[in-house]
Amino acid sequence: MRSGFVSIIGRPNVGKSTLLNNIVNYHVAITSDKAGTTRNIIEGIYNDKESQIVFVDTPGINKPIDKLGKVLNKQSLSQQKEVDCILFVVDAKGGLGRGDREIIKNLNEDIPTILVLNKIDTMKKEEIINRIIEYKDLFNFSDIVPVSAKNGDNVKTLVDVVRNYLNDDIKYFKDDAVTSSSVRFMISEYVREKLFNHLEQEIPHAITCFTTGYEEKEKIVNVNVDIIVDRESLKKIIIGHNGEMLKNVGMESRKDIEKMLDKKVYLELYVKCIPNWRDKEFILKDLGFYEF
Repeated sequence: MRSGFVSIIGRPNVGKSTLLNNIVNYHVAITSDKAGTTRNIIEGIYNDKESQIVFVDTPGINKPIDKLGKVLNKQSLSQQKEVDCILFVVDAKGGLGRGDREIIKNLNEDIPTILVLNKIDTMKKEEIINRIIEYKDLFNFSDIVPVSAKNGDNVKTLVDVVRNYLNDDIKYFKDDAVTSSSVRFMISEYVREKLFNHLEQEIPHAITCFTTGYEEKEKIVNVNVDIIVDRESLKKIIIGHNGEMLKNVGMESRKDIEKMLDKKVYLELYVKCIPNWRDKEFILKDLGFYEF
């Protein structure tokens, strides 16, 4: 029996959350095609007969443009301190970027670091080999594992490699646990995911969600979620013509919530404006964004 904690780090939109979901075989981290989707530390728990591995998904590390960005970078970098192993995920198709080099500068030589070359499903074998050559001398990587988080290619091999670097022999969670995130947090994340999928590239970064009400009854769960935007003009966009967009977001979110709870859900969404919320420290703390 081996157990331990593994941090997943990398630039935004390289597939960290998709990889986590594939490993634990559950929708614990929201995903979208937009950079910066992950904003919180998400723990996904992998269990088998040989091990219990807690994979810690982190926000993508990039140059911050506001207080929120600075907090997210600090959260991500802090997760390198007390883990047994680090998965440094890169977009193998896109190649080495300046953001990768910046992250490598901050890697801890004392912690085993596995380079995970993601998105190999879009590459030829020769391209993958060339990408390994490009990265391998930039840091003393403990292992290099090419994967496709989207298709699951080589993900089992990655878990087997990670297991070699774990030293604990205790279980931190129950065998059926898949995440340490609260139900309220998961609900707000499901709503935010659906908003990301419906909105244009730049808009989602001005939005966050917060579960304000949760009442479980015998046959139904009543849920209230606030959608926070930073300007009034976004409220009209999110609500949509005759409320159509908000209605669709609610319907799609409810399906995920009902699947998670295995119960009927009555979901109410409220759109509220808090100007410049991403740069107001007290609001960030109220919304759960803490510096480490």
